[in-house]
Amino acid sequence: MSNKFECFDKNAANHVPLSPLSFLKRTALMYPDYVATIYGDRQYTWSETYDRCRRLASALKARGVEKGDTVSIVAANTPEMLEAHFGIPMSGAVLNTINTRLDADTIAYILEHGEAKVLILDTELAPEAAKAVEQLNNPDLLVIDIMDMQACDAPRSIGALDYEAFLSEGDPNADWELPNDEWDALALNYTSGTSGRPKGVVYHHRGAYLMAIGTISDWALPRHPKYLYVVPMFHCNGWCHGWAMAAVAGTIVCTKTITPAVVYGAIAEHKVSHFGGAPIVLGMILNADDADRKPFDHQIEIMTAGAPPPAAILEGIEGLGFNVTQVYGLTETYGHTIMCSWNTQWDDLDTSDRSMIKARTGAAMVMMEDMRVVDTETMQDVPDDGETIGEIVMRGNSTMKGYLKNPEATAEAFEGGWFRTGDLAVMHPNGYAQVKDRLKDIIISGGENISSVEIEGALHRHPAVALAAVVAKPDDKWGEVPCAFVELKPDMSATEEEVIQFCRDHLAGFKRPKQVIFGELPKTATGKIQKFELRKQL
Repeated sequence: MSNKFECFDKNAANHVPLSPLSFLKRTALMYPDYVATIYGDRQYTWSETYDRCRRLASALKARGVEKGDTVSIVAANTPEMLEAHFGIPMSGAVLNTINTRLDADTIAYILEHGEAKVLILDTELAPEAAKAVEQLNNPDLLVIDIMDMQACDAPRSIGALDYEAFLSEGDPNADWELPNDEWDALALNYTSGTSGRPKGVVYHHRGAYLMAIGTISDWALPRHPKYLYVVPMFHCNGWCHGWAMAAVAGTIVCTKTITPAVVYGAIAEHKVSHFGGAPIVLGMILNADDADRKPFDHQIEIMTAGAPPPAAILEGIEGLGFNVTQVYGLTETYGHTIMCSWNTQWDDLDTSDRSMIKARTGAAMVMMEDMRVVDTETMQDVPDDGETIGEIVMRGNSTMKGYLKNPEATAEAFEGGWFRTGDLAVMHPNGYAQVKDRLKDIIISGGENISSVEIEGALHRHPAVALAAVVAKPDDKWGEVPCAFVELKPDMSATEEEVIQFCRDHLAGFKRPKQVIFGELPKTATGKIQKFELRKQL
């Protein structure tokens, strides 16, 4: 028997591929004179941004860029980077943002593996990229320079022409099209590659559209927010926040450097209301010198990810007028896809209890279908007791297509119909997960699983500790024992014995670090501590 509701066909009137590119056209129409980007003494309205993106798209097409070609960019958070997020895919090409801190060999590998046809690069950040171009020896690669006169008095020329000159080749009224299929590739992002070559993660238009809409919904973004772009836009396409800001006609305050003075200054000058960043940014704001602080009279919303934020830092920064929401995700999930959404029944808890809840990772965001914590061997759910450790697995629309040219790794990541994150967590009775460690970071000492995150949380309560990271140290008796690396606050001191004693007062005996090493911690461009570098020291 036929189903009476199956007689309808999709057509152009009732089915349009989802793409974040559609946000730009709508906002340029409805809010043409609202400021889209501010960078130093430069700013562009949403109408001007739309024109510049169309120029970029049409110039790329005139230079022979076709659907499915890769266009790479090495740049900081400047207006050009936002324009790339629209103009490159508007040409039909795939956007490839490259980490500005990478070495020449890795950049060359990404350009070659991704088959880049065009490279746009900020010449101030270009020494390693320039070496990569020489290393490739590909005369067909078109290199376009971003000459940032605000950051450098005399930026050197590397490419065939300047970005502004390239835009002048384009037509601000040029037609462009949405993808034929929302499953089409939108962006190519490479993982950090701490072991072996980085993997190329492919995003689709549907996932990016829904990530932006989900962020607006779950973060309760208002119309016209003032957003400081702290998260590097090369990292998970800046958590897709650029596309989200286009949807709500926000103002994006761009900056190349993140310091307490920059953050407080942007709040004071531009009335910044929202930003995202790693927990290290929270600590930086909390421990800022008095000279860098500026008064403000509005609440500022912060989305934090990259590592579980210590409860002590959450307690401190909220007292300054910042409301922090923890999120979790990976490059493979377009950035954050799990959020610790707040419930009003928790409002009356004391500060310590509120911070303990906020330190949880949360549940799947609205654009995702589900999230579970499972036994790594059986894939069965672990008990929701807040103690049993398992692996976070997810499924939903904001999950990558797969790894470029790597079907084996793709199949492994999607084993059992779920995306295997490789992150370990516990599940609480209210359905909120709490990340405890990377699978590779868990410390197994005398048969006991020890969470490095739990020890780090205790260390951050020490008044002299600015940053802390804990890794496993080989031990003849126990197999592994915790070793703490500690970065102290300026003008403060502590001894190894004092820190260990502090942990003894706050942790079970087997969990306390057996060694403490002081010094500056190695960090990625997004502020995540590079634990693999710490392991090398041991």
